[in-house]
Amino acid sequence: MPTHVITGAGSGIGAAVTRRLLERGDETVLLARDAGRAKELAALHPGARTLVGDLANPDRLSWAFAQQAMPERVDSLLHIAGVVELGRVGDLTPKAWHFQLNTNLVAPAELTRLLLPQLRVSQGHVLFANSGAGLAAHAEWSAYAASKHGLKALADSLRQEEHANGVRVTSVYPGRTASPMQAKVHRQEGKEYDTSRLIDAESVATTILMALDLPRDAEVNDLTVRPGR
Repeated sequence: MPTHVITGAGSGIGAAVTRRLLERGDETVLLARDAGRAKELAALHPGARTLVGDLANPDRLSWAFAQQAMPERVDSLLHIAGVVELGRVGDLTPKAWHFQLNTNLVAPAELTRLLLPQLRVSQGHVLFANSGAGLAAHAEWSAYAASKHGLKALADSLRQEEHANGVRVTSVYPGRTASPMQAKVHRQEGKEYDTSRLIDAESVATTILMALDLPRDAEVNDLTVRPGR
């Protein structure tokens, strides 16, 4: 069975993807920020394995992984975790910038670097759950959009670098998707959180699985998903 390393498995798109993979019998390794969160993820997704590493502190990921048993095989690395803090450029502090850039961009780059040897052996797949903000930035979204624009650049460079090694790279750009993160965004915007107007996380999960399951003669580079209602 293929083995998938997944970030953001605790809720939203990441939880939906993890459930679907486990239901079909695939192996999943879920990244947790600490031991307590690892226990929560194991309870939420019976049968999944966990790996502890804090995306907010990417400088420590290599050390954290050196203390644990790493998966011997990795067929896909799914970067689905993300954080957001809205604010005007004139108001955002360096702390807010570092928090979003570290979690949304630097940590995915470091996690990819650490798992590339396994991905090359399996000719695996690296998938980045980006955002519409990774294609266009709007007022009060500067730090988040910057992290997601950077994530697009990371994916595009990685794709060219690893193509000869048989590693596929996909960026998925969902529009507003029903999730705890989107509920937080609505609170920050002062808007009503109405899930009937948002994409269901299961629908985004379907697009991610489609990209993963595509035959080896093709590769989805960029996939944009928008609300259909």
